[in-house]
Amino acid sequence: MRRVLPLVALAGVALMAASGALAGDGRLSPELQAVRADVARFHSVDQALAAGYVPGSPCEESPAGAMGFHYVKPALFGPGLDSSNPEVLLYIPGADGSLKLAGVEYFQADADQDLATDVDRPSLFGQPFDGPMLGHGPGMPIHYDLHVWVAEANPAGVFAQWNPAISCP
Repeated sequence: MRRVLPLVALAGVALMAASGALAGDGRLSPELQAVRADVARFHSVDQALAAGYVPGSPCEESPAGAMGFHYVKPALFGPGLDSSNPEVLLYIPGADGSLKLAGVEYFQADADQDLATDVDRPSLFGQPFDGPMLGHGPGMPIHYDLHVWVAEANPAGVFAQWNPAISCP
């Protein structure tokens, strides 16, 4: 019994040290930990606005859960992807009405604008993007996107489109 207690204590310390890098479905990879660090300054919506992000949608919700409010940075839309600069920041409403950073979304327009083809499907972090899909609003092209829940746990998975643990007001 004396030997078991130190092992249990050591395991507890290791778990606490790792808990800062956990997401809803397990430990974040080093790449996703880097994304979390890259967007940490955007926990403040004011910082996102100062960096060129603008409100892009009302709080998005479906029977599968919510995505929250989308803040988009138009200057980042175009060819090529940079994992440290996501095109979209996802915010969820707090109980007091404030917005809390929940995740990011990467966006890539479909090159041929044809729903029947997907030869240009992008991927990041070993994950293929969802799509191709129709635009969600006027002027939005056929596109691919990838949601990454780096700031808020998602029981459906780090790369799930919808988060069943959150809802819109």
